[in-house]
Amino acid sequence: MTKIILGLSGSLRRGSFNAGLLRAAAEVAPADTTIQIGSIREVPLYDGDAEAAHGLPPAVLTLQAQLQAADGLLLVTPEYNNGIPGVFKNAIDWMSRGPGLKMFVGKPVAVLGASPGGFGTGQAQSGWLPVLRTLRTKPWFEGRMLVSHAGQLFDQDGKLQDAATRKQLTEFVAGFAASL
Repeated sequence: MTKIILGLSGSLRRGSFNAGLLRAAAEVAPADTTIQIGSIREVPLYDGDAEAAHGLPPAVLTLQAQLQAADGLLLVTPEYNNGIPGVFKNAIDWMSRGPGLKMFVGKPVAVLGASPGGFGTGQAQSGWLPVLRTLRTKPWFEGRMLVSHAGQLFDQDGKLQDAATRKQLTEFVAGFAASL
């Protein structure tokens, strides 16, 4: 049976290293695993008044359906000012609304990320832990992947070119998939 992992990139930038890393993860996934790439691009800023008046936005309903169908969740996070990107946290906040919170409970989650700087995304990855704990997910701690100096690893089209990073990513994704 094929395992399905919902993969989300926390960046909206067209040339995002994290979106490129997510695409590469989908390419290197084991044969029995599919990484379905979701999008946070159309998720509006959270507004409780808008939710009360109109319900959950279509983009959120799509993400919730993808999360419900997935065996695991892969968060590919940038790091902004040593923390979680606001747009990414906003999308997860929306996804947890209505019936969404139950969809997170017990869901295996892996976090990785890429940064143009020299420290990877360690602070952002750590910043996700209280959120994942609150959502009662099952964080996967068996692997860790911090991609530093991402500008040197991806081509102008956002494709991962570095063989060593691709090998590390293959092992990371395989490890997470094996845990599902």
